This record gives sequence, structure tokens and C-alpha cells, in this order.
Amino acid sequence: MRAAEYAALRRTIAARGTARIVIAPVACALWATLTVVLVLFGDVPLALLLSLAVLVGGFEAVHALHVGAERIGRYLQVQYEGREDGPQWETTSMAVGPALPGGGVDPLFSVVFAGAAAVNLLATLLILAEPTVPEFVALGALHAAFLFRIVRARVAAARQRAVELESFKALLLRQRDRG
Repeated sequence: MRAAEYAALRRTIAARGTARIVIAPVACALWATLTVVLVLFGDVPLALLLSLAVLVGGFEAVHALHVGAERIGRYLQVQYEGREDGPQWETTSMAVGPALPGGGVDPLFSVVFAGAAAVNLLATLLILAEPTVPEFVALGALHAAFLFRIVRARVAAARQRAVELESFKALLLRQRDRG
């Protein structure tokens, strides 16, 4: 049973990782296409908020997949890697990751999504020849809220491994004390 659970959860992590790297470029391609169409043919400048919604949806999907995969990884680390003869992938990857030059990869594609949001705001302002103050404030606030969300998610993702590792260790100790 334990070997089957371990294998199934490792497959889940792999599937979520693959989905993440498919969703990010698909969301960006959809955003870019929609933005170009709206800039060229759109009658309503605020329709570009639809393209912002595509970015938000893509980012949230990538974020959810990353958080879930990391959580499963910490579970596996605590449940299966505590023994000398057990697997060591999660423990090893946690030890190596911080040593990577430049901090490693950006699993949330946060720079890509933030850049696309900035371009989206510029595109919106370009087709609004003379935005009113309320339009400018609303557009700026919505884009700023998305950028703030990206920053918050990135900060949380940076802490997630350590925080959840300790949480799963504490949970395992409580389970052992009861059992």
C-alpha cells in the first residue's frame, strides 16, 4: 500500500509540473492573441480587461498546481524519507535548490505574468486615447492588484517548503503520539 501511494503521489507531482509548464505559455498565447484582436478591432477599450482576466486565470492555475505539488512533496518527504533506506528525492532537492545560481527557476512564471500585465495595461492605455481619471484609476488599480497578487504568491511560494515541512513533521508526531 505504501509503495503504491508513494508512486501515485510522485506521478501526481509530475503531472502537475507538466500541466504548469503547459498552462503558462497557453495562457500567455491566449492573452496575446486576445489583446491584439481587441486592440485592432475592439470597440470598447475596457474589453481589454478580458485579456487581464485570462492572465489572472492562467496565473492562478499555475499557482494552484505549484502549491499542490509542493504540498504533496512535503508529505512524501515526511512520510517516506525519514528512513535510511527510503527515497531521498524531496530531501535532496530541498538541499540543492537554494544553492542554484540566481535562485533557480521561477515555478510560478511570475516575471512572465507580471510583464504581460504591464504590457496589457499599456495596450489598454494606448487605445484609450484620453482616459478619464476614473478609467485610469480603475485600470491601474486592477492591474496593480494582479501584480500585488503575483508578489504575494511568490513570497508565499518561497516559504512554503519550510513551513509545510514543519507542519507535516508536527502532524506526524501527533499521529505517532496517538497511535
